[in-house]
Amino acid sequence: MDALYYPFHLCHDRTLERLLANHQTVHFRDFMALQLTPMMGTTAFPDRMGDYHPERLEAGRIVQGYNLSGAMVSETVSAVNQDLADHQWRSLFQKSLLNDRRFQRGLFADSQNTSTQSVEAAPEWIQFHEKEWADESFDVEMVQSMSRHRLKGEEATRFEYGWALIKTSASLSYTIQLCHQLNLVAATDSTSHYHLLRRTCERDQMKLENSCVKREGY
Repeated sequence: MDALYYPFHLCHDRTLERLLANHQTVHFRDFMALQLTPMMGTTAFPDRMGDYHPERLEAGRIVQGYNLSGAMVSETVSAVNQDLADHQWRSLFQKSLLNDRRFQRGLFADSQNTSTQSVEAAPEWIQFHEKEWADESFDVEMVQSMSRHRLKGEEATRFEYGWALIKTSASLSYTIQLCHQLNLVAATDSTSHYHLLRRTCERDQMKLENSCVKREGY
């Protein structure tokens, strides 16, 4: 079967080589610019894998152009809320957020600068060490409501955590949808996302082939 790379829109060249050794074609989504409300969301990057590997795009080894940007439909909101209500999924998320630097970088841009920042200017993810966030209740509607207000202190921290949960779960929900629609295998080189997706599929009794390329030395 062909594969869909997740949850990012680009992958390392060495990961691509390994995926193409196992699959005839690897599919890539566009950058997910998720819109939480009409006034709040993420900004998309326009680059695609085919920009860096035009010969493979022309040969059909890479397929791209799946637009996942915009507001979540009700089906996706429901799927995200199921993840956010699942304590086992939330525990996996919390563990990844505290220990997986690549996972942190995917959610918080300033997590790349931890070695040079002072305590006062610490990256966003540092504050989530302070308590057991996996036990805190969140759903999409709550985070949407919070985004409409000017938040400070713990409320601002709570919003950032909830927004990180939603971005992560939504990216996995779109992965499941695309794999089922296109009859693709889900493939990643992020161990954290692999385990989160596996948990969702096990909980909801969904059949989905899910594989993880182990990154070593890159």
